[in-house]
Amino acid sequence: MTHYIIYFNQQWVGDHSEEWFQSRGRLVRAVVAEMKEAGVHIFAAGVDEDLSKAFSADETSGELHFGEGRYSNVPEYLGGFTVVNVSNQESAKFWAGKIATACGWPQEVRPLHV
Repeated sequence: MTHYIIYFNQQWVGDHSEEWFQSRGRLVRAVVAEMKEAGVHIFAAGVDEDLSKAFSADETSGELHFGEGRYSNVPEYLGGFTVVNVSNQESAKFWAGKIATACGWPQEVRPLHV
């Protein structure tokens, strides 16, 4: 079994009405329930969009520093992620497809080293 992270950047979501987002919630909860029933679900969450709540920890200078706000000011940032434990890449693709369909925006998938 291999752990995979299925994630999206907030910028991939696009502009939609509040009603549209509410309609997706039911679909996403159904996929999470299906993952749990299949025994592949490890964790799933959306990341708080309020970037003022972000902070960083950096020790690359040899001394630990904590910073307020995001570490990097690149335009993209993590919007949410799911971790699954599946037997192969095809299974990871299957679940990523279900999540992408339920959410209505792209997902990226990468194996994790645990």
